[in-house]
Amino acid sequence: MTTTLDKHILDNGMVLLGEPMPHVASAAFNFVVPAGAAMLPDGCCGAANVICDWVFRGAGERDSRQLSDAMDRLGLHRMDSVSSPHLSVGAAMEAGNLAAAIDLYADTVLAPHLTDEQFVPARELAIDAVRSLDDDPRQKVALHLREQFYPHPLGRNTEGSIDDLEQLTAEQTRRLIARHFDVSQTLFTVAGRYDFAAVCRQLQDRFGSRKGIGAPEPSRKGPGRCYTHIPNDGAQVHIGLMTACVRPADEDYYDARVAVSVLSGGMSARLFTEVREKRGLCYAIGARYHGLRDAAGVLCYAGTTPDKAQETFDVTTEQFRGLSEGIMQDEIDRAKAGLKSAVIMHSESSSNRVGGIGMDHYLLGRVRTLDEIKRRIDATTLDSVRDFLHRRPFTDFTVVTIGPRDINIG
Repeated sequence: MTTTLDKHILDNGMVLLGEPMPHVASAAFNFVVPAGAAMLPDGCCGAANVICDWVFRGAGERDSRQLSDAMDRLGLHRMDSVSSPHLSVGAAMEAGNLAAAIDLYADTVLAPHLTDEQFVPARELAIDAVRSLDDDPRQKVALHLREQFYPHPLGRNTEGSIDDLEQLTAEQTRRLIARHFDVSQTLFTVAGRYDFAAVCRQLQDRFGSRKGIGAPEPSRKGPGRCYTHIPNDGAQVHIGLMTACVRPADEDYYDARVAVSVLSGGMSARLFTEVREKRGLCYAIGARYHGLRDAAGVLCYAGTTPDKAQETFDVTTEQFRGLSEGIMQDEIDRAKAGLKSAVIMHSESSSNRVGGIGMDHYLLGRVRTLDEIKRRIDATTLDSVRDFLHRRPFTDFTVVTIGPRDINIG
């Protein structure tokens, strides 16, 4: 599992990172641009999603149809996404098509057409995506939960706000692109089978002469309300709760990840066993670590019925608060095995690794090798996890519910 990492910095500050995977026949890449949901001004919630679509509706010498056809001919699997800090556009493909694919995507970053005609359908698709959240209450709860938990605008809804999107104009969005598509702060990542020297030459040719523009950092406000209820007349109640945890760069990070896996790392973990299996309180429950560079938490979801909602919440928070008590060695062993399994499976996909190395660089300022991650997981012990939980107990919660009536969070 030993990993070699490639790195090069263009004269304008653009960072290029690569992780070779000679055993695969694919390659994947991402342009990671500092234009995520939290980076844009208030009143533009959802604009990053519009941009993510709009830049592909004609770029360089190709109109929208020609650009789509060119991508299809290369067999590209697009991987566009919006996170709190970044807008990412990239693709996975057969390795021999990497150079041609990078050229197409460089056009979308450097020379998108951004016509008024193509803006309207891009905005409508973003609005439709927000409306579709009504059919995915688990995702809707998580988005609202992060919005309330993190300091504004770090938790801003990455899907967007219908009110903001309906008011968004093409000219306003062009100004956002001009202000936030900062080449000096853009990260390019590649993984799989590639020639790094050739990639560097290509990107130097396309991006090397572009100067940075100094995109602004957003100002921050405190977190939102500790409890938000969203009325819904359905027959289900969707409960989301979030509690503070250590950041990805903190020394206790791996103990925290093992602790969360004890809580919710499989069918033998605490939440599934105590809340679902023993008491039959909910049909779905799970928790996961969620980390940004400057803040982090553990996010939990439970789906239940109105008559069981209060008890589901009470028992779930009991499991969080009591996690430090009675942890056994076999729970630690299972949690560590599950985390290492995830690392191994993650390492087998160029698409996964291209995202992982970009995230590491942003969160940590460096890229962890897979061997390092495995070694740090192995180094956690029963005592170190217990010590972490005694020092950083999961006690205070931000809560969001969707359902016919609210609950008492105490």
